[in-house]
Amino acid sequence: MTAPSITKSALRIRKAAVLGAGVMGAQIAAHLTNADVETVLFDLPAKDGPKSGIAIKAIENLKKLSPAPLADGNRAAAIIPANYEQDLDQLKDVDLVIEAIAERMDWKLDLYKKIAPFVSPNAILASNTSGLSINGLAEALPEELRHRFTGVHFFNPPRYMHLVELIPTRLTDASVLEGLEAFLTTTVGKGVVYAKDTPNFIGNRIGVFSMLATMHHTEQFKLGFDTVDALTGPAIGRPKSATYRTADVVGLDTMAHVIKTMADTLANDPWHEYFKAPVWLSGLIEQGALGQKTGAGFYRKAGKDIVVLDVAKRDYRASEQKASDEVSAILAIKDPAEKFGKLRASGDPQARFLWATFRDLFHYTAYHLADIADTARDVDFAIRWGYGWKLGPFETWQAAGWQQVAQWIQQDIDAGKAMSKAPLPKWVTDGRNGVHGKSGSYSAAANTDKPRSQHPVYRRQLFPDAILGEKFEQGITLWENDGVRLWSLGEDNVGIISFKTKMNTVNDQVLDGIQQAIGIAEEKLKAVVIWQASEPFSAGADLKGALGLLQGGKLKEFDAMVANFQRTSMRIKHALVPVVSAVRGLCLGGGCEFQMHSARTVAALESYIGLVEAGVGLLPAGGGLHELAIRAAQSSPNDPFEALKKVFETVAMAKVSGSALEARQLGLLRDSDVVVFNTYELLYVAKQVASSLAESGWRPPLYARNVPVAGDVGTATFKASLANLQAGYFASEHDVAIATRIADTLCGGAIERGSLVDEAWLLDLERKHFVELAQTEKTQARIAHTMTTGKPLRN
Repeated sequence: MTAPSITKSALRIRKAAVLGAGVMGAQIAAHLTNADVETVLFDLPAKDGPKSGIAIKAIENLKKLSPAPLADGNRAAAIIPANYEQDLDQLKDVDLVIEAIAERMDWKLDLYKKIAPFVSPNAILASNTSGLSINGLAEALPEELRHRFTGVHFFNPPRYMHLVELIPTRLTDASVLEGLEAFLTTTVGKGVVYAKDTPNFIGNRIGVFSMLATMHHTEQFKLGFDTVDALTGPAIGRPKSATYRTADVVGLDTMAHVIKTMADTLANDPWHEYFKAPVWLSGLIEQGALGQKTGAGFYRKAGKDIVVLDVAKRDYRASEQKASDEVSAILAIKDPAEKFGKLRASGDPQARFLWATFRDLFHYTAYHLADIADTARDVDFAIRWGYGWKLGPFETWQAAGWQQVAQWIQQDIDAGKAMSKAPLPKWVTDGRNGVHGKSGSYSAAANTDKPRSQHPVYRRQLFPDAILGEKFEQGITLWENDGVRLWSLGEDNVGIISFKTKMNTVNDQVLDGIQQAIGIAEEKLKAVVIWQASEPFSAGADLKGALGLLQGGKLKEFDAMVANFQRTSMRIKHALVPVVSAVRGLCLGGGCEFQMHSARTVAALESYIGLVEAGVGLLPAGGGLHELAIRAAQSSPNDPFEALKKVFETVAMAKVSGSALEARQLGLLRDSDVVVFNTYELLYVAKQVASSLAESGWRPPLYARNVPVAGDVGTATFKASLANLQAGYFASEHDVAIATRIADTLCGGAIERGSLVDEAWLLDLERKHFVELAQTEKTQARIAHTMTTGKPLRN
């Protein structure tokens, strides 16, 4: 009998160390801790107080940052503070060391010499530099450590940005890279892109150039910073922060430093003359206006208003942030080829600005592809995952018509309109229709198309992030109606239920569809997963249909709809095959109730889960309160009130978790539910969990007949706390009325404490309060306001 083989990519990281407790280092340590990796955070010894005071302060500060680096604030206590003077011995049992100190080559080299004697011979050592030479850094290491050293560049903020650039040296072992790629992908949840060891690697090389080109053309076309942000944000598939707001968030001093790094290290770049901070950027920095962290940069707050810098006036003015009518109309065109054609042909300065910025971005990216990346796919993913663009530069160019755009770029180069006279590479015009196709993505260095990585970790991504033109097998439809599709992926006998509604909201067709799909699954399948092809999992009930019934006076139909919601949740809970919910993104209201009734929930870390009905003047009535009451009774049968305290606050205040880990703390996920860090692995893991439950002889939970409740005493206790809130003007009269009904439902109604009830009792009570609340004028006003504005109404 032969022993089972272990793949080269098997890398077990039990403990990590992060060197440097600055902004990036502390947040990398936080995210490793999110992922249950024991992490030591090092910094210099403090001059006063405890020797590890700098690291201790950085860990404390993690709790104050927004967006939160910690997926559960309690995890800050798990990070181990350390200093280089006393604690280097701790490195001896560390599997991964990530250096994240300031971008000074001499400081990094000194630190490597100091830690080298303490690093385990089996540990991986990585630098989180954003642009320094990885091969240059490796030279400071002893020979035996060099083959286990690599660059690993997280993007800020590390918890939320999907991109990690992996930059090998000439000597890095392939097995080290394979193992680290698997760890970063599955355990830490990242999208890994291999970059060549060139200044600023891929993401910042292209991303910062794009910002420099935008700044250059802002001056050329004499546009306001707010106008440029109106043009370079969601209107072209980029984040709301666009260009100048992004610079303010990053910090203008940081921006200037990155630009200087490009100027210092890329002397032979044909675009080198543009690698300098514009006069107005330098002027802001000299005045100490460094962006968001100092309260002023390109923008600043003036009372409740946002004002923007006007260079001509040397002062701030009201921000308008609006594209011209002509450009707005062009950007609304869906066909990219037509859109780009009209941008180039237009005489509108804003249209000419947009064409110029795209042209120079395409030109620069194509010219440098062979130097900076293995394939065009790596460039597009680096920009999408690191900068939040919907399409990378090559995807945008290809969608707009590769050869036509290439011809226009060449014409502009010939006419002296482009930022550089550098020629387009020959491969651009060799008759190709783009860089992404069926055989893979183009590698300029190898002059061939290369398919996606065959690394075993990617087998876990059944629907990976698609590059332009990629199509994935959509499975076999087993049954569908207007609300849901029941389908499968091959022969594993696990069905998948996906919703068809906008934002995956829940309407009658979805309710009926889930019930029917589960019936089919019980006959033909061994398990079912509820999973959506794109976020959110579900934004909750379709309020429009509900409000229509109420305003039409159709109370009987309204009550029947609520009863059907409850019936669907109970169908999920008591199905004869395990139903597993695979959650990512928003999971609100009815969507939250569905996952609560599932046999298991598998949730991506970035899942924002909540029973938010109180925000629209209602209470959860899809079985959510009934389920919380049952869980409280199961966890504390002698006194369920204690277990209800936390969930009452969660529901009454319509709290939404900031992560899947926090959803556990709020009582909306169970300890047995699974958290997945890479959202593209969610369906794979959910199917594995569903299959495992089925194979282990799944039986649904027995119908609960003897549920002890907190009764009228519990409700009275909750009401007393609500009176204090109202007295302090923290809650309106209607808020208190809603919260009182929530309390009454959770506590089992106006019956004695410790009374035993069954599930039907709790469901009837929940539905009664929901229907009565829905008939009130103030609740209907809240629903209508939320539907119109997307914001809650306090009345």
